[in-house]
Amino acid sequence: MSSTMQPDRSAAAARRPLSAVALGTAVLHTALLGACSSLAPTYQRPAAPVPAQFDAAASAPAASASAPAAPLAWTDLVRDERLRRLVQAALTANRDLRVAALNVQRAQAQLGLAQADRWPTVNGVASAARAPNSQGKQTNTFQLGVQVSGWELDFFGRLQSLDDAARASLLATEAGRRSAELALVASVLTAERTLAADQALLALAERTAISRADTLRLTQLRFDRGAASQLERSSAQSLTSQAEATLSQLRRQVALDRNALALLIGQAPAADLLPTAQPASAEAAAVPTLTDPFAPVPAALESSVLLRRPDIVQAEQQLIAANANIGAARAAFFPRISLTTSAGLVSNELSNLLQAGNLAWTLSSQALLTLFDHGRNQANLEVAQVNRDIAVAQYEKALQSAFRDTADALAGQATWQDQLAALQRQRDATRDIHRLTRLRHEQGAASELERLDAERSLFNTEQALVQATLAEQLNRVGLWKALGG
Repeated sequence: MSSTMQPDRSAAAARRPLSAVALGTAVLHTALLGACSSLAPTYQRPAAPVPAQFDAAASAPAASASAPAAPLAWTDLVRDERLRRLVQAALTANRDLRVAALNVQRAQAQLGLAQADRWPTVNGVASAARAPNSQGKQTNTFQLGVQVSGWELDFFGRLQSLDDAARASLLATEAGRRSAELALVASVLTAERTLAADQALLALAERTAISRADTLRLTQLRFDRGAASQLERSSAQSLTSQAEATLSQLRRQVALDRNALALLIGQAPAADLLPTAQPASAEAAAVPTLTDPFAPVPAALESSVLLRRPDIVQAEQQLIAANANIGAARAAFFPRISLTTSAGLVSNELSNLLQAGNLAWTLSSQALLTLFDHGRNQANLEVAQVNRDIAVAQYEKALQSAFRDTADALAGQATWQDQLAALQRQRDATRDIHRLTRLRHEQGAASELERLDAERSLFNTEQALVQATLAEQLNRVGLWKALGG
């Protein structure tokens, strides 16, 4: 109820029972006005700027022309129970994922704000005033009722467009949370496999260091008796120092890997969640290896599978929000129609306020049209249109990046297995060379330099095999992530 209402003749005219027909007519008209469509352009998904299919010649042998029925969940990808518990710990305590979830809650609240703007705000009013009436007499006015101030009737869809933009932003934020979860799982798997590989390389370096230390000791004894040359002694010393330097480097790298894993899971990982370090051994048969904790990743040749990736969904929802904002900017060129109404009890005496016959109500509307703003509305529309064009480019770039990620991973799957098989054959052959050279050295048929060279070749081949095994496993994780999980 307006605070200027006085109990004079004009107020008495307003003090009539509220007509149910008039109220119903006003509500009906309001509903019809608020049901108008948005002025936003009709949304159409941009054409994908990537080929319809991946290169079949460079893809994994398991790839098929039809898309998988559903994404592969990380629990299906990871077959090792210890690794599953490690990923679950990260999903529970990772701070980046927690921020992503809170961003979703904030977007939900912002959608609630946009939806609230489409409904009237009803306030309870209780007031008391003393002022002169039209005859100049001081009178008291007591009011009790409800009031709706400036309820915008969304005749041109401005509020509807803002609501659509907020809804699309919520969906984009939720897709961003899923994208963050997908990236976190892939990062944890990558960090754990890297730690396991570095621990395997460390065990290999420790084994090599033990072997070369024994070789240096024996060479020194032979040199002291004149049975070994200075060249043999220096070569043994060089290889031993090299092994010690590699050992220090790998110990440092293992510590860094553990720190990286601790950051991802949000706390220091429990000992039973870490990959088991292999003990050092001087025996050539004790070759450190990497277990395979991952299931095969089903792949498809059709690039349409990329549309289910959460980052692609996020980019598209951001584009939809930008498209809706154009509707709000267009609506600013048209009048903004608002409704103000109040109803309640008015009396000159507080004791009579609640008695019958004191009901009064007002109803007014306003249409506000901008006549001159020095191009502000036009500039806002141009900004909204440019933002939409930027969102289109970002969506297309996201698709192109996703296509490349997937194509690279498919190409890797097609070649890593062949490379691993070749390295395993090379490792077996190098191991035989090392064994035979050592036997010939013991029988005096091979020099110390030949034996050291065979040992060095075996160490390098075993290192390459561990690194290639790691690369193949990380490529599989990359393919799983590229396909959207």
